Amino acid sequence: MTIAVAARPRLTPLTEEAVFVARSLRHSLRDVEGLVMAVALPVMLMLLFTFVFGGAMDPSGHYVDYVVPGIILVCAGFGASGTAVSVSQDMTRGVIDRFRTMPIRAGAVLTGHIAASLIRNLVATAVVLLIGLCVGFRPSGTPAEWLLALALVAAYILAITTLFATIGLAAASPEAASGYGFALLFLPYLSSAFVPIDTMPGWLQPVAEHLPVTPIIDAIRALLLGGPLDGWDVLWSLVWCAGIVLVAAVWGGWLFRRKAGAR
Repeated sequence: MTIAVAARPRLTPLTEEAVFVARSLRHSLRDVEGLVMAVALPVMLMLLFTFVFGGAMDPSGHYVDYVVPGIILVCAGFGASGTAVSVSQDMTRGVIDRFRTMPIRAGAVLTGHIAASLIRNLVATAVVLLIGLCVGFRPSGTPAEWLLALALVAAYILAITTLFATIGLAAASPEAASGYGFALLFLPYLSSAFVPIDTMPGWLQPVAEHLPVTPIIDAIRALLLGGPLDGWDVLWSLVWCAGIVLVAAVWGGWLFRRKAGAR
């Protein structure tokens, strides 16, 4: 007796990714508190540094122009950190195992998390910029400089989200993923995000100068404010982002195959 075996349906390119992106976005919309806090915390930091510390940092009142580019990256970090928790939840609650029983590529769930985070964080970046304009941020960059600045922001969001997704795979629990990711959120505070590097102690300046976020912040600040742009900052920004994505993707792929048995 011959038993007919149903063939795997043919899916158009990127169909699986589109499904999982929509899934992650729906989860984000349902998590209203997390969505609000991802935007509210960076905005609160911007208001704190502008109105409480701004007078001491820059008595002329232009400190908001200096601090907004750094706040943009802080916002991206807060928004991307939730990806580590979401990925860890999928891994520890058996969701990936259920996906593996379906005629789909289970690894597409990671792509969905990363792409959805990119969309969420770009929206959050727009909100932060809007609030910045309301409190005195006055950018003077050209449309081309704005496009390049937004491209650098998107590259950073992609890099940090891919890294957070890999942290979610490596962590033993969502709580551990949250803890590991939280440590990365302090990196912008050691860079040129809030104060010039030459005002830091001598032993800290080399650390701040070589952090991945420093050339990204400096390039975005120069582009948005129409200041002199150092081409090396743009180049190193792209190199750092590409390197982080590459390392995180290779590490994450290995972890996913080992933990989920993905093909």
